[in-house]
Amino acid sequence: MGSGVQIQRLNLGLKQKIWTTITIVAVIAIVFGTGLTYYLYEKFYVEKQKEILIMQGEELRKFYYKELNKAEFKKRVQWTDASSDAKVIFTEDPMLLSAGIPYDELAENNLITFDERQRLLAGKKVIFIREHPRFHQDILAVTIPLLKKDQLTGALFLYMPLADIYEPFKSIRIVLAVSLVLLLSLVVWMGHKMTNRLIKPLKEMETISRKMSQGDFSKRIEARQTDEVGNLAASFNTLASSLEAVDQKRREFLQNVSHELRTPLSYMKGYTEAILDGVARDREASLKYVSIIHNETERLQRLVHDLLDLAQLEGDSYPMKDEPLPFAQLISEVADRFELSAQQKAIQLVRNLYDEIIVNGDSDRLEQVVSNLLDNAIRYAPKGKPIRIILTEEGPFAVLMIQDFGPGISKEDLPKVVERFYRVDRARSRKEGGTGLGLAIVFQIVKKHYGELNIESEEGGGTTVVVKLPLFE
Repeated sequence: MGSGVQIQRLNLGLKQKIWTTITIVAVIAIVFGTGLTYYLYEKFYVEKQKEILIMQGEELRKFYYKELNKAEFKKRVQWTDASSDAKVIFTEDPMLLSAGIPYDELAENNLITFDERQRLLAGKKVIFIREHPRFHQDILAVTIPLLKKDQLTGALFLYMPLADIYEPFKSIRIVLAVSLVLLLSLVVWMGHKMTNRLIKPLKEMETISRKMSQGDFSKRIEARQTDEVGNLAASFNTLASSLEAVDQKRREFLQNVSHELRTPLSYMKGYTEAILDGVARDREASLKYVSIIHNETERLQRLVHDLLDLAQLEGDSYPMKDEPLPFAQLISEVADRFELSAQQKAIQLVRNLYDEIIVNGDSDRLEQVVSNLLDNAIRYAPKGKPIRIILTEEGPFAVLMIQDFGPGISKEDLPKVVERFYRVDRARSRKEGGTGLGLAIVFQIVKKHYGELNIESEEGGGTTVVVKLPLFE
């Protein structure tokens, strides 16, 4: 087996990562900015001193070329030397230009090189920054050639130690250091504020998400910000509200299923025990008890069937056929099957169907929609009152309206009638044999067909159910 070194990655939290990033960026920016400022200031300041030396040298050269005696010119040189920060040396002996005498009589080496001397002989200025061979410190020097009839007759040498030039930078260093400390303090303070502002809602989200994983959906985040973190907090609150609503519906669903199962099972158990205990003393009583058990069994069967049906429809993977259908014919066939139950209540099914309407959809499921709606209308319609079935075309939609003149639905109950197990009158619905899932199934089927379901009703004024389905293209 080979051996190796395992490097463990740092497991930094978001706060540490932000702090690390801010610190690195701040240090790089401050160091770079400070260095650049210092460099540019130094460069420009040295350039400025160089220009001053050249200007002083040019002024002295102008005096040299004037018709003045040498004594006057030397006084001018001495005055410039005394009144400025620069050291000024004048020589008229060209032979001395190749030695160090004009610049420093005690120096063993020349301050100008051979190439620089050639430039002077050609009448060109010589500018350099170089270590002084005697004092061992850098100097800034400018040498101005003095020509007569294109012959080098003398030179002006102006120089100043760089230490004198850099003297103002001592105070600048202090200012930069203080500014650096203040800037770092400001960055730390701002980073602390920004990090807390960012991390606090995220910490709250982490805490609340743990509570949500334990089934507690009641907590919310106080979103004070309007940025991305604030939007995330608002979305998180929306998610929590949605999960809370889903959990509440799940609890209600389980309660409703338990209640719906408990009632028929109680009947079945009670009448079965009555038969076994000999309570039914004759054949007529026994048949009555068995009939009740049979009816409750059928009711249970319908309930289980509707529950499975609704669960399939609410899923995304349920296969829904898509084929052109003559909708009026489908409605007529379903209505024909309900004629007998309608006649038993002296109800007339008044049909007004536009035969040319073709829709896209699943014939079995659309038949279930019409069947459930007609079943509800007949069940709750009063005796002798008609039920109108109307099919028209409205833009790109086929519009089916089923209108009854029953007791109607209150405004408070109307938005809830498509929910599972919701009944306006529980006692009456159970007596009529409904499961409380019919409209929920209708809503899901219409939704799967990219249609709309609207219910218009008021207490005592009947109910109109409107189904809109896309026309076949």
